[in-house]
Amino acid sequence: MHLAYPAVLAALLFCVGLYGVLARRNAILVLMSVELMLNAVNLNLVAFDVWLRDTLHSGQALTLFTIAIAAAEIGIGLAIVLAVYRNRGTSDIDWLRDTAETDEAEKLPDTAETDPADADTDAGGTEPTPGRADGKTGKTKKAEATT
Repeated sequence: MHLAYPAVLAALLFCVGLYGVLARRNAILVLMSVELMLNAVNLNLVAFDVWLRDTLHSGQALTLFTIAIAAAEIGIGLAIVLAVYRNRGTSDIDWLRDTAETDEAEKLPDTAETDPADADTDAGGTEPTPGRADGKTGKTKKAEATT
């Protein structure tokens, strides 16, 4: 077997995955692109294992470890994406910088001390949250559900 065929195929798969990671804005598509890159690495590991005729089949063993790591990565990644989507209403990667909890608790007024007419607005900000038609964040929605 010629080593060039699977190596070129793996390089093409890796390039498509890299393009997907760099160009996509949806977090699910970025995770799929990372999986595509990992599969390109797996293809190289198996191709070099067959080409070197390794008696221990270490390339195939490393491929099994890579598949296990990819499964754990996709499980944790999907859990994070679902949590962000529930809180923000969007899975756009550009808005993930806003998920860091900074001193927003100090900036937000207490709803019990403010005017009840202002309770319908989002946390005192003027910009609506992207992806939500009502402009409210997940925290404001949860606060309204409890009152």
